[in-house]
Amino acid sequence: QTQLVESGGGLVQAGGSLRLSCAASGRTSSSYAMGWFRQAPGKEREFVGAIVWSGGGTVYADSVKGRFTISKDNAKNTLYLQMNSLKPEDTAVYFCASGTYTAGYSFNLRDRRFYTHWGQGTQVTVSS
Repeated sequence: QTQLVESGGGLVQAGGSLRLSCAASGRTSSSYAMGWFRQAPGKEREFVGAIVWSGGGTVYADSVKGRFTISKDNAKNTLYLQMNSLKPEDTAVYFCASGTYTAGYSFNLRDRRFYTHWGQGTQVTVSS
């Protein structure tokens, strides 16, 4: 059973930076992708960015493109989200997620339904 544990959230001033981590364990498939989502109070969970683990290809939401960067450490089975130039509207609980794909079939990393395992979330608060 895949388990995901996020860390690194906190309080930061607008314009500042934070790096979130997501440690994964228990994975058995080699064809998977991992993503970051966020959920602000009263809003739906929204896609932030994702990475295909084997190839390293990434995709981002327009709202974070150029400010956030996803990376990974294969040896540590850890996913990262480097967040720069943070804005108050980035305030949310951030979740990492994992999903597997089948080669030859299309999949949508922006779709929550692709992901089968989720972390517990970490709070990010950006003050103005």
